[in-house]
Amino acid sequence: MSPQPILLQVVIRQHRLQRYGMFQAAYNEAAKKVSPELAGTAPSRAQLHRWTSGELKRLPYTDHCRVLEAMFPEWTADELFAPCPPHVLAHEPAAHTRSDERADLESTADRVGPNPYADVTAVFATRAEFSFAHPPHALLDGASSIRAAGLSLNMLCQQYPDQRLYRLIEDGATLQALFLDPEGEAIRAREQEEGYTDNHLTTLTRLNIEVLTRLRKRLSPEAQDRLSVAVYDETIRFNITLINDKLCVMQPYLPNARGVDSPTFLAERNSTGTGLYGTFEEIFTALWERGRTV
Repeated sequence: MSPQPILLQVVIRQHRLQRYGMFQAAYNEAAKKVSPELAGTAPSRAQLHRWTSGELKRLPYTDHCRVLEAMFPEWTADELFAPCPPHVLAHEPAAHTRSDERADLESTADRVGPNPYADVTAVFATRAEFSFAHPPHALLDGASSIRAAGLSLNMLCQQYPDQRLYRLIEDGATLQALFLDPEGEAIRAREQEEGYTDNHLTTLTRLNIEVLTRLRKRLSPEAQDRLSVAVYDETIRFNITLINDKLCVMQPYLPNARGVDSPTFLAERNSTGTGLYGTFEEIFTALWERGRTV
């Protein structure tokens, strides 16, 4: 936490939106006015905490900034994510303690919902079982946005035909693909963990990155901007695919087990924003922000 609070934190308090549910409702209302397609895109509770704690190294996505500027028109996004000016703090009421602020933003009452399984709709013992129940074409055909982070992203690059992916992006879909860096240390550590001695994962990931970069060159200039490829070099924990800002396919990476043998979870974003979709969307966003564009 910054010694001097971020302006956004102070402005949220001034507008009496400290409770996450209240902020979420106000954000979604502003989002609908900015653009109907942004309805329901409020940040997760964890994401909001990062926004207000001074942990961000750069501004959030442009759409988030547009909505925040609509919520608080007297400030720009650059100002909202900068330390609060002294003259604004001078007009603050009695100071809130950090524990009070945390209690407001993370109220237990806001977390409680009617579904004991949050927004998880299905669980599969392995990715193979998941793929049988939900083949790639059933998940991806007609998608308007796909965000994927993991190791080699085989579902996108090996199991879904190039021509279908090409047509999807030409028709307006956006794709963000984040691979484990084939030149990094983390992928070599994962190869050792899975027992590979022939650079199998490194070679496969290079090939899959090439599949997407080659496809991008075939796209029209406008469509090329809708396909983004990046890499990251961190201990791999999850494979995450987010589809249409509504559906999340999540799989943990287990010790000494191939990805195809790991359990897979399906979550669907709910209206309260209290489920696991927001949690894994936040993980994806943080990884993407730390990634390196290819």
